[in-house]
Amino acid sequence: MQVQGRRQKRKPVAEMNVVPYIDVMLVLLVIFMVTAPMLNQGVKVDLPQVSSEVLPSDTNQQVLTLSVLADGTFFWNLGEAVDTENQTDAAISLEQMTDGVGKIMRARPDTLVYIRGDREANYGVVVSAMAALQGAGVPNVGLITEAP
Repeated sequence: MQVQGRRQKRKPVAEMNVVPYIDVMLVLLVIFMVTAPMLNQGVKVDLPQVSSEVLPSDTNQQVLTLSVLADGTFFWNLGEAVDTENQTDAAISLEQMTDGVGKIMRARPDTLVYIRGDREANYGVVVSAMAALQGAGVPNVGLITEAP
């Protein structure tokens, strides 16, 4: 005999309903697929594709930091790390800088060279300095920037 006032107890469902999460994910996927092509802005540059390795960090290498000032003069610092504050030697012209750096590179060919170009420096002067460094025997040049 059944009692009418008595309800049958249900066990709680331990399953998670993932259908709403899938719906939200699909909507977000469509939004990202539509907006992603619109985010590509800038200048198209065809970069060379080469395999490269991480540069070794040898603490025995000396570092030459070449600074190009706004008026087109150069000064550099030679040390064990990048130094942007001090000045070891200076040059008024590109030829003087090439001679000075060439002597350093002949003494120690494993010297790392970094260029700091002033914001107001002429782009042509910085590129000329890079070409002169290549002529002085510098195989690789790094460019130093400051974080905004």
